[in-house]
Amino acid sequence: MKYEGVIFDLDGVIVDTAKYHFLAWKRLAEELNIDFTKEDNERLKGVSRMACMDIILELGARDLSQEKKVALATRKNEWYLEYVNKMDQSEILPGSVEMIETLKDMKVSIAIGSASKNAKTILEKVGLIDQFDFISDGTIVTKAKPDPEVFMIAADEMKVDYDKCIVFEDSEAGIEAAKRVNMLAIGIGRKENLPASDMIFSGLDAVAIKEIIN
Repeated sequence: MKYEGVIFDLDGVIVDTAKYHFLAWKRLAEELNIDFTKEDNERLKGVSRMACMDIILELGARDLSQEKKVALATRKNEWYLEYVNKMDQSEILPGSVEMIETLKDMKVSIAIGSASKNAKTILEKVGLIDQFDFISDGTIVTKAKPDPEVFMIAADEMKVDYDKCIVFEDSEAGIEAAKRVNMLAIGIGRKENLPASDMIFSGLDAVAIKEIIN
């Protein structure tokens, strides 16, 4: 096999939680009287919570103390978790379960590589927590994408060489992170949003994974 490990970003790739991040950040931006659009939200994908907070403030040309920023980001996360706690298996994106089953049948190692500190909570809610060999997330990673740390940790734990890994990502920062360590970077989304992708598909259900792996 050409590839021995697959690392999935979570939000917008496996589960449809990206919409909840947008709703929570938009609510916060409105409280601060800052315009925040779906186009602006593209910059937040794959980025750590505090880095997202900085982007929101940049959009509004605002400057706040670190203490205030942490308080606002925490409030946003509380709103986000209100949505997450209502999640169930219906939030799993098409093709996700089928691809996981196919990779397991092929004896390919699989991991999550997500900036989210809520990754395990989300995976528990949708019933996928036990399907992955490792979960690399915001609770163990110190550097945000486009730094490749989140993917390197996942590959190291799976004992798979970086150039033998495939990454599925819906963010520009995640695609860049994967490419920095010679992983195959497959974009999930639209080409105009992820121009640096090695390949791009509308969703996991459009991917012929056996052909790519072999």
